[in-house]
Amino acid sequence: MTNPSTLPDFDHPPGTDLWVFAYGSLMWNPGFPFVEKREGLLRGYHRGFCIYSHQHRGTPERPGAVLGLDRGGACRGMVFRVEAAAVPDVLRYLWQREMAYRVYIPRRLRVRTDQGDVRALTFTADPAHSQYCGRLGLDGTASLIRQGVGQSGRNVDYLSSLIDHLAELGIEDQGLRELAARI
Repeated sequence: MTNPSTLPDFDHPPGTDLWVFAYGSLMWNPGFPFVEKREGLLRGYHRGFCIYSHQHRGTPERPGAVLGLDRGGACRGMVFRVEAAAVPDVLRYLWQREMAYRVYIPRRLRVRTDQGDVRALTFTADPAHSQYCGRLGLDGTASLIRQGVGQSGRNVDYLSSLIDHLAELGIEDQGLRELAARI
């Protein structure tokens, strides 16, 4: 298990509550206890299929793509407040879930909410990682999603499910709609 205190760009003060920003499946399936949930807007990053998937939504021979937060734009999502006592366990869980391939960079970023800004743990795509595919453009990404099938299913189904879940939460992501139109 990775020790969260040794990870780069993570400086959570011990004994304090933790905010976590969710932009994908963490929004509807966080998998950890929280005491508060808010809608939030993260500026400077957008939700996109910018990570090659060689296992869950593709294979090494026919990769798919999964979500990441990529630089530029803005992203509507959810922030969850975790009580201080639960933070160590939640961090261990999040590192297992999000950091297995080290394709994300954990950061504390400002997220705007109607109740005020919070600084939240956020997992952003690492553009230097070999699995980063954020420079493929819309057609290249659409091609990956069309071909991708992995142990978690078809990549096309993942995109469709994501759009449906976002709609249920009242979040319209025009970039994902444009991507789906190319498939």
